Amino acid sequence: MIELFNVSKTYKLKSGRKTILNGVTASIPWKNIGVLGRNGAGKSTFLRLISGIEEPDSGIVKRSKSFSWPIGFRGSFHPMLSGIENVRFVARLYGQNTEEMIDKVEDFAELGQFFYEPVKTYSSGMGARLAFGLSMAIKFEVFLVDEVMAVGDAKFQAKSKAAFKAMLPTSRIIMVSHSMSSIREYCDSGLVIDNGRMTYFEDLEEAIARYAELNK
Repeated sequence: MIELFNVSKTYKLKSGRKTILNGVTASIPWKNIGVLGRNGAGKSTFLRLISGIEEPDSGIVKRSKSFSWPIGFRGSFHPMLSGIENVRFVARLYGQNTEEMIDKVEDFAELGQFFYEPVKTYSSGMGARLAFGLSMAIKFEVFLVDEVMAVGDAKFQAKSKAAFKAMLPTSRIIMVSHSMSSIREYCDSGLVIDNGRMTYFEDLEEAIARYAELNK
């Protein structure tokens, strides 16, 4: 599903450079994977790398499946355009039926009149709901999830969980979450990122145990 060849990624900080991945070579299978690591370890950056939103400093990332953008990520939206205008743009970009996609996203995101207002007026939660609804409207083979299951009220959260479970037979999830209950509910293997290294665990409980050790 994903192959990394000598991939490195760093960020410049006032105190120096923060290493996210340091020469990582790995093959990641087509499974439901929980991404674990301490705050600042680079979990969200990893999702952006494998989605193609960000490029590595060096190395190659190869994908053999279609990937969503990280659900909840607002960077792909044009802030001056309305929600519906952004949906039209993405529908054309991905070759989807525009009107069908608009109907699906409007119904799922539950933004009301804000669906027709500029995205710059949205709260972070509203932007995440639009991104979530947009992702659910396209049949990706792999959905990237970054701490978005808690978006919205209880009704919207229930709808989100139902949508995920409906697509699991044909798609997979790579999920970043600090909630071990969510990781256990949706994932069956794990990745642990720590100090520039990335370790894949076929057994999810082994990944969770390793994560717990890092937090002692």
